[in-house]
Amino acid sequence: MQPATATTTSYHHRLGTSVHLLPQTDQLRALHTMVRDRDADREDFVFYAGRIIRLLTEAALNLLPFEPCDITTPVGRTYRGLRFAENLVGVPIVRAGESMEAELRAVVPGIRIGKVLIQRDKTTKQPRLYYTAFPEDIASRQVLLLDPMLATGGTALAAIEVLRDLGVPEEHIVFVNFITCPEGIAAVCDRYPGVRIVTSAIEEGLNENAYMMPGIGDFGDRYFGTDR
Repeated sequence: MQPATATTTSYHHRLGTSVHLLPQTDQLRALHTMVRDRDADREDFVFYAGRIIRLLTEAALNLLPFEPCDITTPVGRTYRGLRFAENLVGVPIVRAGESMEAELRAVVPGIRIGKVLIQRDKTTKQPRLYYTAFPEDIASRQVLLLDPMLATGGTALAAIEVLRDLGVPEEHIVFVNFITCPEGIAAVCDRYPGVRIVTSAIEEGLNENAYMMPGIGDFGDRYFGTDR
């Protein structure tokens, strides 16, 4: 078991506030068993990863604001329901984040989709912004930021900074993430405490090569079939 550190303590006290971890049910563990297996074929990886992404999407939507909406049922009675109070936009971090786009579209048909491309500079090792495409009114929207892996947090921080520079409040950003680790959680929450993170697993931590342990490999490569 990982020893208690300032980093692990940092994420533990945020669980349920800034960090929303999916219930660790037997079903979820079984799904993770399928996608973490290094011998899983691509078809199985995509299928079972998609099931987890759907659970993450539903959990993220539950964090968004709602407003009252009364409707009339087929028997003429009034049902006092709810509807989303704000406009919504999904923003995958290209390329791996695009693996989560299809499940979001399936749950929210017609949702606006933005894009942000951030890659690590080979020389400086720092995240570098290459491309963005957003709705003009993104500052007034609720943003679901999509990226399957949160390790050191460098790419996530850069993407959130782009959104903040466009006027999106921290409290309007929900970072939907397949797996993360204490180091990544601490990096994001310390700089942007208003951002909420939804994830399906919190790893033990990073090894000396900044790989998450026990890990899942390169999610984007495995999903899109470009792994070697």
